[in-house]
Amino acid sequence: MKSQLKFDEIQIRVRYGETDQMGVVHHGNYALYLEMGRIEWLRKLGISYKKMEDSGIKLPVVSMMLSFKKPAYYDDVINVKTQLKKRPTAKIEFEYEITDEVGKIIATASVILAFVDMKTNRPVRAPQYILDVIEN
Repeated sequence: MKSQLKFDEIQIRVRYGETDQMGVVHHGNYALYLEMGRIEWLRKLGISYKKMEDSGIKLPVVSMMLSFKKPAYYDDVINVKTQLKKRPTAKIEFEYEITDEVGKIIATASVILAFVDMKTNRPVRAPQYILDVIEN
């Protein structure tokens, strides 16, 4: 795997609606943060989720693991680092590290998504154009 984009990092400011009464980010919002990181990682490689879906391929999440180290709070700026774990096959695997403004780890995560043909709803191999971009 030779992709020039080893990882990508985005910043997100925690919004009030993402927190509970104590001002702590609700755990359910981390899935959204991971998705945001993943979409930006792909976009920076020139891969569009929308175009992939328009071509008949969807990417449902089949596995997600999160490990929380410390809380994030309302109005914090968090960094979501997204990295491809290995060469895609019929699935694509990402690893994540979410940190606070000073670099302390808030959470780590891994997500596995499957390439699925939208007509048959069956798994398929990663499209060649994705492999080409990742391997160059």
